[in-house]
Amino acid sequence: MANLDTALWHEILGYLQVRHAAICRHWFEELQPADIDGGLLSIHTPNQIHRNYLQQRCRKHFVEAAQVITGALVTVRFVSGERTPLESPENPPTREGSAPHVTPSQEVPGSTDQIVLSPDYSFDNFVTGPENRLAHAAAVAVANQPGTAYNPLFIHGGVGLGKTHLLQAICQTVLQRDPNCTICYFSCDAFVNQFMDSVQRGEMSAFRHRYRDADLLLLDDIHFLANRERTQEEFFHTFNALFQSKRQIVLSSDSAPLEIPQLEERLVSRFQSGMVAPIAKPSYETRVAIVRAKSALRAMELPDEVACYIAAKVDSNARELEGAINTVQGSAVLQDVAITLGLAREALGESALGARPSQVTLHHITDAVTAFYNVKLSDLQSKRRQKSIAAPRQLSMYLARHHTGFSLEEIGGHFGGRDHTTVMHAVRVVTDRIAADPDYARHVDVLTHTVRNEVEGP
Repeated sequence: MANLDTALWHEILGYLQVRHAAICRHWFEELQPADIDGGLLSIHTPNQIHRNYLQQRCRKHFVEAAQVITGALVTVRFVSGERTPLESPENPPTREGSAPHVTPSQEVPGSTDQIVLSPDYSFDNFVTGPENRLAHAAAVAVANQPGTAYNPLFIHGGVGLGKTHLLQAICQTVLQRDPNCTICYFSCDAFVNQFMDSVQRGEMSAFRHRYRDADLLLLDDIHFLANRERTQEEFFHTFNALFQSKRQIVLSSDSAPLEIPQLEERLVSRFQSGMVAPIAKPSYETRVAIVRAKSALRAMELPDEVACYIAAKVDSNARELEGAINTVQGSAVLQDVAITLGLAREALGESALGARPSQVTLHHITDAVTAFYNVKLSDLQSKRRQKSIAAPRQLSMYLARHHTGFSLEEIGGHFGGRDHTTVMHAVRVVTDRIAADPDYARHVDVLTHTVRNEVEGP
């Protein structure tokens, strides 16, 4: 048994940052190599949640890095900071995929379908905005007072809007307070499959014991119960058993209870008996905050202008925002350069915010305006309100509104995260000045021709 050299450990982390940047998190710095014995490298993690996550999601990457850096055929295991009965010599670690502190000890078919908790999905890392504030507040209340605050809690919204994040944050908060709490956290699809397997194997007693003895039951994508009469019947009785014993139930869906097709009326009634909290698409301001939060998790140095660009380009959900961040980060790592607005545009496609080639882009406009007024792009995107900066900024917004297909929100987002009303005001100011000032109108004409020539050529 020997300790891993500190320099080698930093090389392993460096290898991961270069070759697998998407999995790297700022808390990797908290990991500690324990020892290397017989080709087995043990790595201490802050807690059991981090251990399970790394074992399930990152182990193969760490094994690859350890083998490349050490030049030896080593494998990796993760151990939590505190020794638990499941990690004692008498009880070796369970097989990959299990999550002992999050599920009952009773084994049933499909037990490895338990959703792995991600340390990213904590309440601290959840970005709140007007679109999700109610759901966030309800989730926090449930985590602090399970079974009494809102029971059941039903969160609904589109893909990638944060439903899973809130469910996992509830789990982590409850486990931090009571590590022995019995939590069942599955996708509805896994619940359905386990039910069918248990029926076929004649093991319904174990199936019911698993779910009905849980202190906290969370099911993601409950809308998959639609058109499944036998499974709905079973879940109805499971719901009643938990509710009557004051055990917390948390459900998520892409639709409100009344909008789920072919769902029994008695289930709809029960789902609506607690708190029904919607989550909507994030606004531009919320998207900027999400980009900043997710880049901070990766310890990425992301300039504000890049965060604004990504938030304006991707207006759908947090999952696609994360994909854009991964793309930009990967491009910077491969080129071994710092992240800049130019790199982000190149990485995400210089259809600048979605415009097609041969069309005017925001890049064309800002190049023309900054050259004409001798100002910097960073000035146009800053919070500065001096007339020497505000006037070119307003003209840029005016040109963008009249010569591109971008929305008011997208234009405002590109110019320092301003809202649509600011863009509307800028357009009115420039329009009025063109009508009142012939010299200014000629300046606008010159800039318009400059922009068009950039696209169409002389």
